[in-house]
Amino acid sequence: QVQLVESGGGLVQAGGSLRLSCAASGRTLSRYPMGWFRQAPGKEREFVAAIGVIDGSTIYADSVKGRFNISRDNAKTTVYLQMNSLKPGDTAIYYCAARRVYGLASTPRLYDYWGQGTQVTVSS
Repeated sequence: QVQLVESGGGLVQAGGSLRLSCAASGRTLSRYPMGWFRQAPGKEREFVAAIGVIDGSTIYADSVKGRFNISRDNAKTTVYLQMNSLKPGDTAIYYCAARRVYGLASTPRLYDYWGQGTQVTVSS
């Protein structure tokens, strides 16, 4: 079992930046493709970004491309989501997730482990 813990959420004005972190309790994340998702009130959970294992390849939702960046640290213990040029529409609870199977994925049901989420609120 992998327990994921997100941090770094908060309140920011439009145009500002936040960096979210996702760490695994007691183990490295180097074996797992990782993803970030978000869910706004009354909406379904949606894909934000994902990062692979072997070559660190990444994919992004069109809505965040060019503004958000997903990365891992060298020790592969933490996954980050750098969010720039934030908009009110980015307001949501942000979740990190891990897959047991190699390969990038943008569908929530393909992820096996989830964190509890961290709230991001962008004011206009």
